[in-house]
Amino acid sequence: MTELGLDGVSVRSAAVLDEVERAVVGKRPELELILLAILADGHVLVEDYPGLAKTLVARSFAQVLDLSFARIQFTPDLLPADVTGSSVYRQSDAEFEFRPGPVFTNLLLADEINRAPPKTQSALLESMAERQVTVEGETHLLEPPFLVIATQNPIEYEGTYPLPEAQLDRFLIRARIGYPARDDEWQVLERRRERMTDEVVLAPACARDDLLAMQRAVERVHVDRSVGLYMVDLVAATRQHPQVQVGASPRGSLALLKLSRCRAALDGRDFVSPDDVKAVAVPALGHRLTLRPELWVQRVSGDDVVRDCLARVPAPAPRADAVAEP
Repeated sequence: MTELGLDGVSVRSAAVLDEVERAVVGKRPELELILLAILADGHVLVEDYPGLAKTLVARSFAQVLDLSFARIQFTPDLLPADVTGSSVYRQSDAEFEFRPGPVFTNLLLADEINRAPPKTQSALLESMAERQVTVEGETHLLEPPFLVIATQNPIEYEGTYPLPEAQLDRFLIRARIGYPARDDEWQVLERRRERMTDEVVLAPACARDDLLAMQRAVERVHVDRSVGLYMVDLVAATRQHPQVQVGASPRGSLALLKLSRCRAALDGRDFVSPDDVKAVAVPALGHRLTLRPELWVQRVSGDDVVRDCLARVPAPAPRADAVAEP
C-alpha cells in the first residue's frame, strides 16, 4: 500500500493541476477547488452555462489521475437500469447474469443530471452515499475511489427536474467555472491552432494508488478545537439566518472539515487555519440551504447567505504556534 506525507500531497497536487491546466486554461482556483473535493473523496456539482468546459474538466481529471472514466448523458427517457446495470437472463445455463452499468467506474460524469426524472436521479443516490449498488436484492460494491462530477445548466428549466434537497446534500461542493478572461480565451484559441486538433492529450501525473494515498494523508491534518468550533458556528449561523428556511445539516460541518484539511495539505501545512475554512465555506454550504420562498424573486442565493454568515461570525485568531499534535 502506497503511503505519502503531506509534502508529497502538495507536490503531486501541483503536478496534477499543472497538467489539467494544459486543457483548461486560466481556471486554477476553480480546478483547485474540484481537486480539493476529489482529495476529500467527495462528489462535485458543476453548475454553469453551456460551453464552459464542464465536461472537459471531468475528463481531464480522469486522465491526469489515471482513473477509469464513464459518462452518462441524462435525458428524460433514461432508466435507472441504464445507470446501475441490470440482470440479464443467460439461456446457455438458465441463470441470470449481472451486467454492470456505467456507474461501475472511478470517475463518473453525470452530464445534465437535472434532465432525468427523479427515479433515475435517485439511482445515483445509493452509489454516491454508500459506494455500492443494489440490484434485485444483491449488493455490488464500487471500487475506490468512486467520484461523481455532475453538471447542470442554470438557465434552462423547461423539461428539467430540479435535484431534491436530499440529493443536493450528497454533493460535497457546488462549483462554477465561469467565462475566461480575454487573454485566457486567446490562449484557448492559440493552443487549438497550434495542435491542429480538438483533442487535448494529457499525461497521467498521479496513479490511482497515489490518489488513494493522498486521500489517506489528508486525514492526518490537525484541526484545532477553536477552528473546529468556528466551523460549527458558521453552520449554526445558516440555520438561524432570517433569510433561510432550512439551514445546513451536520453534513455541512463535515464538508467544511474535509475541504479545509485538503486545502491546508495543498499548501503544505499540517494544520487548518481559519482562512482555509473561509476559502471553502461558500462552495461547501451554499447549495445546502433552503431559502424562504419570497426571496426567490429577489434573486438571493444560498451563496449570498453564506457570505453574510462569514461576515458576521467571528473567526478565531490564527495561532503562530499552530502545529499538529504529536
